[in-house]
Amino acid sequence: MADPPEAAEAEAGAGTKQKKPQKNRNKKKAATVDESELLTVPDGWKEPAFTREDNPKGLLEESSFATLFPKYREVYLKECWPLVQKALGEHFVNATLDLIEGSMTVTTTKKTFDPYAIIRARDLIKLLARSVPFEQAVRILQDDVACDIIKIGSLVRKRDTFIKRRGRLLGPKGSTLKALELLTNCYIMVQGNTVSALGPFSGLKEVRKVVLDTMKNIHPIYNIKTLMIKRELSKDPELRSQSWERFLPKFKRKNLKKRKEPKKKNTKKEYTPFPPPQPESQIDKELASGEYFLKERQKKQKQVQEIKAKQADAIKKRQEERNKAFIPPKEKPVVKTKKASTEKKIDIEAIKEKVKNAKKKKLGALPVEEVKLKMAADEKKKKKKK
Repeated sequence: MADPPEAAEAEAGAGTKQKKPQKNRNKKKAATVDESELLTVPDGWKEPAFTREDNPKGLLEESSFATLFPKYREVYLKECWPLVQKALGEHFVNATLDLIEGSMTVTTTKKTFDPYAIIRARDLIKLLARSVPFEQAVRILQDDVACDIIKIGSLVRKRDTFIKRRGRLLGPKGSTLKALELLTNCYIMVQGNTVSALGPFSGLKEVRKVVLDTMKNIHPIYNIKTLMIKRELSKDPELRSQSWERFLPKFKRKNLKKRKEPKKKNTKKEYTPFPPPQPESQIDKELASGEYFLKERQKKQKQVQEIKAKQADAIKKRQEERNKAFIPPKEKPVVKTKKASTEKKIDIEAIKEKVKNAKKKKLGALPVEEVKLKMAADEKKKKKKK
C-alpha cells in the first residue's frame, strides 16, 4: 500500500500529464492566429523606399537595355527626350536616343545604387515606344507602379474579326476603356497589335484578364460588371475574408447560330451478323427470264425489237413537245357586268311640270304667292291714307 502523501504525488503527476496536451493546443491556436495576422496587410502600409544606405557600395557591373521605336514616334521622342534623361538621372541611369538606328538605350552608372532601377528604365523606354505619353510613362519609376504589355496580334486569325474585337475593347467613344481604367486604377493604351497597361499589380492582373477574354469573343461588359461588384464588396470589412462567389454573376454562353445541317444525311444501317446476299450474275438473270435457252438469231431479233420500241417512244415524246406550240392558250371567262338596278321608277310627268314652272320664273324674281301678298299689303296702306 502506498502512503497517502505518495498517492497524492502520484495523482498530481497524473494530473500534470493530462494537462500537457491542453497547453500544446493553446500554443497551436496562438500560432494559427499569428499566421492569419501576418497574412493580412494593414491599410495604408507602404514598403520603405530603397536608399543609398541599403546598398552603399553600388553595383559591380554595368547593365544596359535597348529597344527599337517606330518612325512615327521619332518627332515626339525628340521633343520629350530631355525630360526622360532628367527623370532617369535622378536614379543615376543614362539614356541615349539613336535616331539613325531608331533605338533607345538605358545603361547603369557607377553611382547607381538601386539594382531594380535599370528594369524600371527598360520598362519606361518600352512604354514610350508603344505610344504611351511621357506624363504617364514616368510613373513606372515609382515603387508601387508596374506595367504590362499584352500582345493581342496573334490571338485572332482573321484581320476583320481582330479589328472588331479590338474596337469592342475601346467601346463607343472610348467609354469601355475609360470604365476599365476607373475600376482597375490603371492607364491603358491600345495601339496596333499590343495593349499597354500601367498601374498597381492587382489592377494589371484584371486588365490582362479582360483583354484576353475580349480577344476570345467574351464581351468586356461582363468583366466590368464583376469588377464593379468586387469593388463594392471590398469596401465591407466583414466580407473581405469570405468568398465572393455567391455575389458574382455567372454568365452562360449562348450560341445563337444553329449548326447547318448537311443536305445528304448518312444514315447508318442496322447491324446484321450475316453477310449481304450474293448479287445475281448475267447467266442467272438470263436463266430466270428464259433468254439463256434462245438461239443467237432470236436474241438479236429481240434486241432489235427493244431498240425499235425505245425509238418509237422517243419519237412520240418529241412530237408531243412540238405540238405544244400549236395548242391555243386557255382564255379567261368573260365576267358579265351587272345592270344598274331600276327599282326606283322615275316620274317623268313630275319632272316636266318642274321644268315648265322654272321657265315661267325669271332669274332673281320672287315667287307668285309672295307677289300677291305684297300687292295686298300696298292696297291696304293706300286705303288707310285716304
